[in-house]
Amino acid sequence: MVKYLLKITADLENLTDLQPQGGCDDPNFSYLFKLKCGRCGEVSQKETCVSCNETVPLPVGNGTTNLIQKCKFCGRDGTITMLPGHGLPLSQEISQAGKYSPLMTFDCRGFEPVDYVFCGGWKVLSTEGTTFEDVDLSGGEFAEYCEKGECPVMISNLRAIFEVVK
Repeated sequence: MVKYLLKITADLENLTDLQPQGGCDDPNFSYLFKLKCGRCGEVSQKETCVSCNETVPLPVGNGTTNLIQKCKFCGRDGTITMLPGHGLPLSQEISQAGKYSPLMTFDCRGFEPVDYVFCGGWKVLSTEGTTFEDVDLSGGEFAEYCEKGECPVMISNLRAIFEVVK
């Protein structure tokens, strides 16, 4: 069992508190990433989608997990269980310091998450107090105009890493 913490950062212009639409522990938010098999090292061709509100029973024993997937190359099964409660919005201060903000922790058995893919369903707050909802980051950036602050706002240079945690 290895736990991976997904951490994100971006360049935020006149923005702060980038997070999933319903907050960092939003059960409806979908995480997309590729998986690397722990046995053969094969990386999945397509992104895998995982969200907290989707659970399946474990094949052995009691309990549930958020994903059971078979490696297409070697046939080994692996599971991913999400562990909410560790995420924080990406603030302007963290962004400007060049640091990453924790988003979600994944308990991975048989797989390692790699290559996180940004998609829709984000929200962000302008430094003047305007909330931008349902922000789509699949294009790699977001640009808008804040009427309240009479200034442009922008998210660019999106980056994500998976860090092994205890």
